[in-house]
Formats: sequence, C-alpha cells, structure tokens
Amino acid sequence: MKVAYAGIDLLAPALETLIAQGCEIMQVFTCKTDNITEFNFRVRALAARHGIPCTDERIRRADLERLRAEGCELFLCGGYYHLIPIVGGLPMVNIHPAYLPEGRGAWPMPVAIARGLKQSGVTLHKMDAAFDTGDILLQRAFPLLPDENLQTFMEKLRGFLPELVTELISDLPGVMARAVPQGAGSYWACPTEKDWTVTSEMTAAQADLILRAFYGYECVYLHGNEKYEMIRGCVTDRKTPYPVKDGYLRAEKIRKLTDA
Repeated sequence: MKVAYAGIDLLAPALETLIAQGCEIMQVFTCKTDNITEFNFRVRALAARHGIPCTDERIRRADLERLRAEGCELFLCGGYYHLIPIVGGLPMVNIHPAYLPEGRGAWPMPVAIARGLKQSGVTLHKMDAAFDTGDILLQRAFPLLPDENLQTFMEKLRGFLPELVTELISDLPGVMARAVPQGAGSYWACPTEKDWTVTSEMTAAQADLILRAFYGYECVYLHGNEKYEMIRGCVTDRKTPYPVKDGYLRAEKIRKLTDA
C-alpha cells in the first residue's frame, strides 16, 4: 500500500508500523519542534533509514494532489501542528489522543488528567475540514489511574498504535465503509499558562495534579516574586527551595525565568 504520513515523534509507532507492515511510504511530513519537550528526531531518522523523502515545510494542497496522482492510497496523520487541506479521492485518517467524540481539541491528554477522568483512549477518524470532527473508524479505551501522568498516558496510548494501524491498512476499504459519525461530543479548549502554573499557596495535592497533567512539558512555579520553569516536576516531602503549603517540589529541570 502506498501511504503518506504526517507527524512528530509523539505518535511515531504509527509510522514504524506502516514500515514494518511493508507499506511504501511515499512522503513523510513533520513539523519544526523545540526538541526539548516535543521532538521530530525519531520520525526523521526513520525516513532517512528507509530512504523516504521528509520535509518540515507546511503541507499544501498541491502536495496532497501530487501524492494522489502518484497513486497514494492513504494519508495518515499522527500529530501535526497545522490544519491539513482535504483532498477528495484520497483516504485521509487522523490519530487523535482521546476517546472521541469527547475531547476534541489540540491537547486533550493533560485535560483528561487534570479533570480526574477515569478513562481516556485513542481514536482513528476520517479527516475533514475541521479539527477532530470526522467519522470514527477505530478506537481503543484505557483506564486512567489515580497517579497517572502525561508520560504514562502516552505510553498506554502508543501501545495501541501497532494494532490499530495494522487493522486500518489490513482492510482500509472496509474500515472506511464502516465509519460512524461522531455526534455532538465536546471540544476541550487548549490549556494555557494558567493551567500549568503551580503556586506556593497551593496544596501538595493541587500541585501534584498539575505536574502530572503536564509531565514532560514546561510548568510554571510561582513563589512570592519569583517565577520558575519546571520540567518533569513532582511533589516531595524532602525540603527544597520550592515549597507548597504542605510539601515541596522538585524537578529534573528547573530554570528561573524572572521576577513574577
């Protein structure tokens, strides 16, 4: 099967599965990433190893029309920053890190953890003109544990990608024909700095929830007039310079930003 792929390292097992299943990858599209919290190294390395053309330039309609004309049978998106044009006659599928129709939006994973949800999932759906609204093709649900963080969430999600992608390409016409409209569902607004900010006036439980929801990404810590950036932070009972009401914070990376 001739396939084009778009994405960053976040959902790279999808691309690995396409390659392992013998698909001809015509083109890989990725994004410019900060390579601190989000990366494209893995996707680029896969493309280079297998001689696949790879670009981080934004996808244009002309790119997709060219691929369709050259016999592309599937366009699969696994985490891409921009809205992708829809081209008729080319099956276009997106991997969304939530159990649709609940959790549409650019970054639903931290929201699911911050809301204390007991379950989330991953959905493959048809791409359409709006984000995350296309008909559902395949889904898997998984539980969210009381101590879930963004890293463990994504490890669970990525674990389902090989079987989902294999199921998709093994019977693409059938899977597309069995698509189910989403219905009403819900859109979750993308988190903002307020959502990933911890203050010294918070309890340890409040701080823990925020740090788990955004684990691996930059969180802000405010203490008096001081402002810090923390990556991979957690609550500890060991005394550190970063207190909360009933505990302390530590992190793999801490950087003072400025006076608040």
